[in-house]
Amino acid sequence: MSSTRKLAIACPHCGSTDTFYSCEPKCCFNHVCGDCRGTFEPVTKATGAVRRGLTPPDPLPDPSEPAVACAKCESVAVFTAEDEALVCTDCGAVLEMELTELAPP
Repeated sequence: MSSTRKLAIACPHCGSTDTFYSCEPKCCFNHVCGDCRGTFEPVTKATGAVRRGLTPPDPLPDPSEPAVACAKCESVAVFTAEDEALVCTDCGAVLEMELTELAPP
């Protein structure tokens, strides 16, 4: 088994990693920067690669910490692997992330 860590998403407006998730998966993935107050929404794209045997971080992220849905299975169990790859620990998909809905402060 290989461990993962929580997501850290840098603000596309100012580069700060003091970002938090401000909604819920049923609605959207709006994130807010704690420094500049700009907003953005991360989305993922499946690369076609799959990794098995990954475990979620311990402890699991708080609901306000950065989150994104898996493009393949829609789970929010998306974390960063030891080699910096973005992975879904539910289905094993290796993902790429894009920041959308950019709204500057």
